[in-house]
Amino acid sequence: MSLTRRGLLAAGGAVGALAATAAPAAAGTSHGRGHGHGGGGHGGFRTGFDRLAADGYALLKGQRVGIVTNPTGVTSELRHIVDVMHGDGRVNLTAVFGPEHGFRGTAQAGGSEGRYDDPATGLPVYDTYLKSGQPLADVFTQSGVDTIVFDIQDAGARFYTYIWTLYDCMEAAALAGKRFVVLDRPNPVSGRAALGPVLDPAFGTFVGRREISQAHGMTVTELALLFNGEFLADRPADLEIVKMSGWSRSDFFDASGLPWVPPSPNMPTPDTALVYSGTCLFEGTNLSEGRGTTRPFELLGAEGIDHTWAAAAGALDLPGVAFREAYFAPTFSKFEGKTVGGVQVHVRDREAFDPVRTGIALLVTAKQTWSGFAWRSDNWIDKLTGNTRVRTMIDAGADTDEVVGAWAKDLAAFRAVRKRYLQYR
Repeated sequence: MSLTRRGLLAAGGAVGALAATAAPAAAGTSHGRGHGHGGGGHGGFRTGFDRLAADGYALLKGQRVGIVTNPTGVTSELRHIVDVMHGDGRVNLTAVFGPEHGFRGTAQAGGSEGRYDDPATGLPVYDTYLKSGQPLADVFTQSGVDTIVFDIQDAGARFYTYIWTLYDCMEAAALAGKRFVVLDRPNPVSGRAALGPVLDPAFGTFVGRREISQAHGMTVTELALLFNGEFLADRPADLEIVKMSGWSRSDFFDASGLPWVPPSPNMPTPDTALVYSGTCLFEGTNLSEGRGTTRPFELLGAEGIDHTWAAAAGALDLPGVAFREAYFAPTFSKFEGKTVGGVQVHVRDREAFDPVRTGIALLVTAKQTWSGFAWRSDNWIDKLTGNTRVRTMIDAGADTDEVVGAWAKDLAAFRAVRKRYLQYR
């Protein structure tokens, strides 16, 4: 990996005066608590959209604008940014592009809303889900826009698909000759550290296109800069970013004062995001990952599991987390309508908590304590972890420390690359 000249230009202030004015506040000198009022958040915090709007949409002047967004694209007053922009004569919003789950968020995992006209605004909504490369570039060309804006709340994990929608849209925008503007929002689990295995490109899918760590510890503008500088360098997007102000790397979501809007149906709270980059690995097993409950990814279990799993996980004394023996009946997905046993993950100290190590520990102890444990027959776990190593090491009897230690070299290399693109302190 190398830092390209374009990446350096973007990191250094691709949005001119707007980026320059963001820099001092982005250093973390002010980050709000509580709920904000008005368009600019609370206590000095502003999202990228807040700052774009406060500048009179100068960055979009004279452009036909399309926006990639979903229900998370809201102001601190819970107005959707599409509705705000559509009603403002200073910006010419002409199209909307919907990702997985759709623009208005009506579709479950693995679904989208298709092509339709938005009833609230009359704007054409185009479907981007599972489109990439030239087919997605053709959608952008068909829409007639000049500039594509991206504004979606991420969850901080490599396998959360919105960051790959970002990647695919950047690549397609370059193919279609369109400008691409990324508006920043907080990483809800903070931006302190990159954690977990780094994807092997041989395992690239829509839950992990390129070589980043399982918990990336970056914001979407930082990821966009990294994508452009490292993975799209042969044909980079005409990229501009609008940073947040008043956010620092140590901030969790509640520091922003923003309302939490579930970015997908099974991400109901910031607590879900906190554990997701580790416990989503249970999607690759025959255990329930808690879909169909009020605590997805915090509740894990299967028929035949009893108190011994929670006891084994608790005995590891992992930092910042405790495990409760739990019984639940999912209303859909795995074990629908059946009562299963397992654990509930309780994060007690989110600063000490390591979600990826915790997820590995839970896989190791589940296999040790429940004879029915099995990986999904399609080895989906390899797509989630980005390699075969986690699965084969656990099958061979490796403990948590051995599995975590196996990715240390790759993670150190990614952290060095990641550092070049960080925009906040």
